[in-house]
Amino acid sequence: MTTRTPVIAASAFALALSFAATPASAQSRDQIRAVGSSTVFPFTTAVAEAFGKTGKFKTPVIESTGTGGGLKLFCAGVGPGHPDIANASRRIKKSEVDQCAANGVTTITELKIGYDGIALASSKKAAPVSLSTIVLWKALAKEVPVNGALVANPYKLWSDIDPTLPKAAIEVLGPPPTSGTRDTFNELAMLEGCKKVAEVAKAVPDEKARERACMTIREDGAYVEAGENDNLIVQKLTANPNAFGVFGYSYLDQNRDTLRAAKMDGVELTAETVAAGQYELARPLYIYVKTAHAGVIPGIREFIGEYTSERAVGEDGYLVDKGLIPEPKALRDAARTQAVGLTPLQF
Repeated sequence: MTTRTPVIAASAFALALSFAATPASAQSRDQIRAVGSSTVFPFTTAVAEAFGKTGKFKTPVIESTGTGGGLKLFCAGVGPGHPDIANASRRIKKSEVDQCAANGVTTITELKIGYDGIALASSKKAAPVSLSTIVLWKALAKEVPVNGALVANPYKLWSDIDPTLPKAAIEVLGPPPTSGTRDTFNELAMLEGCKKVAEVAKAVPDEKARERACMTIREDGAYVEAGENDNLIVQKLTANPNAFGVFGYSYLDQNRDTLRAAKMDGVELTAETVAAGQYELARPLYIYVKTAHAGVIPGIREFIGEYTSERAVGEDGYLVDKGLIPEPKALRDAARTQAVGLTPLQF
């Protein structure tokens, strides 16, 4: 576990210098700019649209760059030439906090907006299946244990792993390494599935080497990096009933007329099973705010107020209609107080 170190505030003088050093056109930016996760993108976009309709501030500009790419942009510096907000489908890493600090982004506010479940979805044209993290790991790992040693993954068909599964080629369409969904999938599916295969620990005694091996995905075509466009994955699954796609619950929820999610260890992916902690591939979703920009870029505090409002993230909020799984009310209230107050992140 990392040491908890408070992220301290930048001085007003340093902030003034950073803004003064930018071109005049950048200095005049009067719209909030957010970058990051494709999973969080539709939620932040919906908040931006509701925020813009108030007429008090311009509608924020939201870009889908992937979690890793968005945090890289977010951490690149302070000033209107840099984004104000980063959407993330995983928590920010210590290395990213350090990179932010090295570039003068020394105060960050973290907001957990709710939860999401990662779906292993396929076309409704295919028969429903139940998978497990062990099956997923064996299907997608670059190397698996055979006779006490890790060897190149020999599995070609799902039925090679489990004869009760379809006799179809293993093909999973998923996000690239820059995606927070990929990071979460690696940790919740690949790593956890690998831990349940006792032969791996025997084959790779060193813990760090074993973790790397567990989360290394095969590159022989069984896993296809489909970019950050989840809608494109949905289209490809519709065209290929034998393939599975990896994406967030909200996209499954919006495409239930054509797609269904595989059960994980017998548990169906629903808002209820995620909220109850029953579905294994569930995760929190975040936004990060560059605190130094509040009061300089118009509307940041007000935007956070809209994002944390009950009309947005409450049990009957408009983000729930888009697939967000809300936190319990007591946690929502606490998150709202901390976010609107721009409480500094402690990592």
